[in-house]
Parts: sequence; C-alpha cells; structure tokens
Amino acid sequence: MRRILGIILGLLLIGGVVAVALVNGQDPQTPATKTVRGVIGSEKSEFFRDPDVVKALAAKGYTVKTETSGSWAMDQLALKEFDFAFPSSSEPAKEVEAAAGVKGAQETKPFYSPLVVIARANAAKVLADNGLAKTTGKNSGTLLMGPFLKAAGEDRTWQQLSGASAHAELTGTVFIKTTDPSTSNSGALFLAATSNVANGSTIVSDDAAIARTAPLMRKLISVQGALEPSTDDPFRAFISGSGEPLILVYESQVAALLLQKQDPGDMVVLYPDTTVNTAHTFVPLGDKAGELGTLLATDPKLRELALRHGFRPQDGVPEFTAATAPHAAYLNPALTGIRQVGTPTVKILMALAARAKGQGDTP
Repeated sequence: MRRILGIILGLLLIGGVVAVALVNGQDPQTPATKTVRGVIGSEKSEFFRDPDVVKALAAKGYTVKTETSGSWAMDQLALKEFDFAFPSSSEPAKEVEAAAGVKGAQETKPFYSPLVVIARANAAKVLADNGLAKTTGKNSGTLLMGPFLKAAGEDRTWQQLSGASAHAELTGTVFIKTTDPSTSNSGALFLAATSNVANGSTIVSDDAAIARTAPLMRKLISVQGALEPSTDDPFRAFISGSGEPLILVYESQVAALLLQKQDPGDMVVLYPDTTVNTAHTFVPLGDKAGELGTLLATDPKLRELALRHGFRPQDGVPEFTAATAPHAAYLNPALTGIRQVGTPTVKILMALAARAKGQGDTP
C-alpha cells in the first residue's frame, strides 16, 4: 500500500510541475531559453516576429526581443542595453563595433538582399521607351543608371519624356524615392552606387571626388522633399496603390510579398545595372548572443524561414532561385547583367550624405 501511495504521489508531483510550466507559457518539451535583446534594421522586423521563427529560435535556446533603428543611426544608441546589433550592411556594422567598444567582434552575415527600384507599369514603360530602363518582361527589367542619372542631372520631368502625357499620374521631376541616406542603409547605399556611376565607375575616395559628385547627389535627394527613415512605409504605400511611381526598396521586400502570395498589383521590378548588395551583418555586443549569428546563417530551418521572408541566405543563390522560381517574372536571382560595386569608406559616404542633404560643403 505504501508503495502504491508513493507512486501516486510521484505522479501528482510530476503533473504539478507540468501544470506550472504550462501556466507560465513554457512547453515542457521545449528547452529553456535565454532572452537576448537586439537592435535591427526595420526590414527584418517581420522575420523576427514570425511565429515560426520564434519557435525555431526557442528550439535552439533563444528568446529574441528586438527594437528597430536606421542602420546608420545604430551607433548613436545606448548599445549597452543590447546583446546584439543587426544592421543592413557591413559598413554601419563597423561603426556599431567602434561605438560599443567591440572592434574585432565575430561578425556574421546570415543573409543579404540587393536594392531594387519598384515602378508602376506605366512609369516603367515610359522609362524604357525613353532609354532610361530596359524591360525584360511584363514585370521586370533593368534601370540604366547612366542615362537615368544624366536625366536627373538635367532636372528632366515626366512631361519631357515621350509617352508620359498619356498618364496623368506621371508629373513633375523624375526621381526615385529613397530613405534618408544619413541614417538609413538603403539611402546610403543608393548614394554609394550613384556616386560610383557619377565618378566614372570608380568608388568615391577623396575630397575631389566628393566635390565632383556632390551636386548630383544633392539633386537626387533634395527633389524628394521629406525623407523616410526606412523602406517600410514607402513600400506599403506603393502596394496600397498610392505613393511615388519609383521607389527604392530591398529585393527581399518584393520576394516576401510574392512568396506570401500577396497581390503585387502592376509592379515592375527594375534592378539598377550598378548596385551595392546589402549583406545584413550580425554584430554580437557580448557573450550572450555570441552564437546567434552563426545559428541564423547555418541552421537549415532558419535559412528556410529567411527565404520565406525574401532574403538570400549566405551562399544561397541556388536556394533563392528554387524558392522564387514561381515568381521568375519579377526577379533576377542570378543578378544577370548587374554590376556590383564596393562602397566608399564610412567617412566618405557620410560626407556624401551630408552634402546630398545640403548640410555642409566639406567632408
């Protein structure tokens, strides 16, 4: 009888432990997790909010809490409050490391995404008919940066382009809506690519090159009026049917939209023929998140989920090509015909951004 009572008592105790775990929201089959806090570029917020990503990270022992910031503004934050930073390219990552006092930290680049220009169908056709773009199908093509920047330097308006008069929405100066180049990664790398073209296909590397290219950079930015802090709002506005006819976004935003079977409307995806890829760079700011970057880069489930959110996993061109095959009409997985260029130093790029915003005449 004592033995039977002991067994019953043991079962009750086990049941009580399980009940407490469930009440506290922890599945007893899930390993205990450690909570890490990170600051990320806004384009990755939906990835980290995805319940499947949360579950996959928990299975590896992590609960990840994030806040968003412009990549180039991260070094101005109180970084001691975070366990990691995850800007949208390697250039601001260097600034974060310096500001946090972790130079030489074990960076990881789990995934990347090139910049693209999304255009309304009518706008893309007018650009193509006037030699500023080349379409490769109904929903994709290439933005010809040389001719486009020449038109921008001449303050060309839509009304001056053949065929634009048939489309009432195409009025005013022709420009690409970007983010703020002094705080946002996509805006900064837009200047990196356009200044390269304006500087004779050479990276801007000194004061003389800044002086040569700054007037055009100023035109590209000043014509936009108020600058956005991230690509999220302009992209959402475009999808809803409002916004500007030409918007700079990440390819990942387009790919995620398509992979999630959302309606792209009359979107045409134009890949600039000169571009800078954005390798999203994970910077551990302490030991607590030290292995998280490697996990994001190598774990098969997390790589699969990164693809679902439109990112190209590290060394993952075949994976991206296969995953996006049903949407090949919009995308250029192999980046065929695209020239990828390097970026200026952080100091030079920020000087270009300041000049582009009319904030100074010297770097």
